[in-house]
Amino acid sequence: MLPPLKNGEVLRGRYKIRERIGQGGMGSIYLADDTRLKGRECALKEIEYDRALPDNIRDEAREQFLNEATVLARLDHPNLPKVSDIFSNGPRDYLVMDYVPGSDLRAMMLEARRAKKFLPEKEVLAWGDQIANALNFLHSQAPPIVHRDIKPSNLKLMPHGLIKLVDFGLVKILAPDEVTITIIQGQGTALYTPLEQYGGSDAHTDIRSDIYAFGATLYHLLTNEPPADARSRFLNPENLIPLRQINPAVSPRAERAVLWAMSLHPDERPQSIADFRQALLGHHEPPTHPLTARRIQPQSVWDYLSNPTETTLAWSAAGLLLLSLLATLAR
Repeated sequence: MLPPLKNGEVLRGRYKIRERIGQGGMGSIYLADDTRLKGRECALKEIEYDRALPDNIRDEAREQFLNEATVLARLDHPNLPKVSDIFSNGPRDYLVMDYVPGSDLRAMMLEARRAKKFLPEKEVLAWGDQIANALNFLHSQAPPIVHRDIKPSNLKLMPHGLIKLVDFGLVKILAPDEVTITIIQGQGTALYTPLEQYGGSDAHTDIRSDIYAFGATLYHLLTNEPPADARSRFLNPENLIPLRQINPAVSPRAERAVLWAMSLHPDERPQSIADFRQALLGHHEPPTHPLTARRIQPQSVWDYLSNPTETTLAWSAAGLLLLSLLATLAR
């Protein structure tokens, strides 16, 4: 990794770095002043590629990023930060986005937890309605765009009450021929990541992966407790505690909708953001119980593994179990 940018450093003759405000596996996020448009603050998301990769692979990754990031620059929605520029600086690439002031929802949830209170359901669901607007917009693009890292810390509440879904770090675009294109490789955050997103392959992640993460995010906000991750739930479905056992003030409708969204198998979740929103806020009744396993049993193991989605889930779970056994033996 190269050293971080210095405060006061100017990139592209325009963006003056004020401070580093975030750091991830692919690089840092900086708050910068736009010297061309006086008074405008922006966020620079830095992408640094693995220098151990062969030159041709790294060049292909950079070209893919720069080409596909232009898709993000065309997006215009009130609940998404506007991408205004894309450029390279030496071995690093940058996305320039609107800087979003305000507190993220994780900080607000932790503050409520310290005060031994819960965030009001009415308020959380109002935020959820805005998040659904943003996701419906992304998923409605041609081809659809999947965020892949929805979590409370990526949701910021602006001073006037608008929610912004930030950090396009793991965004992927679903090509029409079903070949997935990941702008920046990553696995998301374990607490909010569905089982099909584990294992390094995103061949079977789609808009329903965002629905799982959205449901897991609402679970955390309504209970002050992180949900059991998909890996532990695969091994023991009872690890996911129903919301009302933690916060009895949560309505039965909200509990059922959230647990429906967090079904382990994609086919058993809401199939669109519109379906989930209707279950959460409208008149459609979600399933009474969370669906934790496929009810239709295949005739043989070969029948089961002949389904690509089932294969992904099975191999992901097997790999995770093997890693757990190896870690136990190593101790």
